[in-house]
Amino acid sequence: MAEAEKYEIKRIKTYIEGLDENMQGGIPDGHIVLVRGSAGTMKSSLCFNILYNECISGKNGLYISLEQSTKSILKHIVNMRFDMGKVNLVEITDIAKLSAQLTDVKKSNKGNLVMCDIGAIRKQVKGMELGPSADWLNTIKNIVKKMKESGELALFVLDSLSALYVLSKFDNPRASLFHIFEYLRDLEVTTLIISETRPKRADAGDSVSHGQFDVEDFLADGIILLELAERQRKVTRELSVVKMRATNTNIDVWTLEFKNGKFKVLYGGQPPLL
Repeated sequence: MAEAEKYEIKRIKTYIEGLDENMQGGIPDGHIVLVRGSAGTMKSSLCFNILYNECISGKNGLYISLEQSTKSILKHIVNMRFDMGKVNLVEITDIAKLSAQLTDVKKSNKGNLVMCDIGAIRKQVKGMELGPSADWLNTIKNIVKKMKESGELALFVLDSLSALYVLSKFDNPRASLFHIFEYLRDLEVTTLIISETRPKRADAGDSVSHGQFDVEDFLADGIILLELAERQRKVTRELSVVKMRATNTNIDVWTLEFKNGKFKVLYGGQPPLL
């Protein structure tokens, strides 16, 4: 039997120096990847970094925040020395203006970075009768779908899965999550889903679960885990690619650094030099 035909896989770079070359160039296009970690591990910043750099290259990206305001995110991002003048920034805080704003996206000669503030939208409709909480999930799905239909959508970031669990009460979590993942997969949009973990304690024998309902890690195409590690009274950030389908990945634990406006990993497989 002839050797199985090899297909060239289009990839989305992580724009983390030292990581892409250790995972065949990046995340396979169309993958759904969980970016998991506790507070302070730079999950949102890392995802924004990927989205921002894709938009600089002329692509369109969507960032949906369920809790933190767009204003707060952008203030943090600017302080990290991201130049927002390099992209066409579109801020969505009113769902009624969504179609008009997405029409304007088509006219831009730059890559479009669309920030959707669900928290602001929730404040607008406070007190209104919206029916079951799952309506918010449908709102999110419709925003992604309209963005996809309005023009090529290269990357979608959802911040965060933990907030979605609070916002939309799932009667059948496993079935609901399956449909969410399949919906995004059918749209063929590369998706980064930010998710919280609690810090693990080695002295307590803790291990990390990659999902609240023990099904997220199975449904996801990839898992990038960010952790805080204490060494000699110093805390360092660590990154590991726990899972990445269709990719020959170095599974070492890397030290993650952010300097001069760029992420990089180093010391794979060995403790950092302190």
